[in-house]
Amino acid sequence: MGAAAPGGGRVRTGGDPLTRQVVLDAAVDAGTLFAFLADPARRPSWQSSLRRVADVVPGQGGVLGAGTTWTDVTVVPGIRPRMRTTVADPGVRWAEEGRCGPVRAALTLDFLPRAGGCRVEAVFEVSGAGVGPFLTAIAGRPIAADLRRAVELAGG
Repeated sequence: MGAAAPGGGRVRTGGDPLTRQVVLDAAVDAGTLFAFLADPARRPSWQSSLRRVADVVPGQGGVLGAGTTWTDVTVVPGIRPRMRTTVADPGVRWAEEGRCGPVRAALTLDFLPRAGGCRVEAVFEVSGAGVGPFLTAIAGRPIAADLRRAVELAGG
């Protein structure tokens, strides 16, 4: 069903073959972790593929709200996906989609309260250009590692 991700968390590979899920328990409350992960300006501190973000345009309710857009400036020259927050329900659910040429990516984070913190369930997929399933399959461990780093930086 799944494999333990190094340093904690679980990458689940069951279900839809085009999606993957990472589950991580955090010693930080859902609202705090949501605010940290949803802020585009903080992403380079925890997302290993980013150098910086650019062109941030706040959505409804500011930069943490749905409709916020930005450009990920990645460590790979020329790869600069345009990102958009599609769901922003503070402390409950956050989702984004990104596009870079014919490739699309989607990520949804669900925050579930638990004693002493929360559980984060991340579901993601990459599609397009014939490489989507491959990219989805290999993205689980890096996403789990990035989320663990975000939890640490957010105080958990």
